[in-house]
Amino acid sequence: MAQITSTAVVPTDRAARFGKQLASHLGRRNGGEWLDDEQRGSVDFVEATAALAASPDALTLTVDAGPEVIERFEQVVGRHLVRFGRDAGFVVTWTRSDGTPGSEQRFDDPDDRPEAGQTTKEEQR
Repeated sequence: MAQITSTAVVPTDRAARFGKQLASHLGRRNGGEWLDDEQRGSVDFVEATAALAASPDALTLTVDAGPEVIERFEQVVGRHLVRFGRDAGFVVTWTRSDGTPGSEQRFDDPDDRPEAGQTTKEEQR
């Protein structure tokens, strides 16, 4: 099946800081990078890729994955950003290229609070 692209634009004046943190944290296992001079980065998962782009007023997140796993990777990327920016009150709302509804993450979701020291299976992929 064809890949689906899902995009979320999260307003923040600290987009580069959060983009760099996401790329560093999520890229630990499978690879990722943040290019300070270009204000963009990427994360490679086994079943998906994520692109991160900072502008002065927003962080744009893009996930490319198959239809069977797109929601899982929206959740992985979105939940991490929400946790990193919990004081900012981020809401991550995804829009998919195939017209199906994307997911949404906000800090009040129970999944945003893993046990201390626990990593998710998605982080390990």
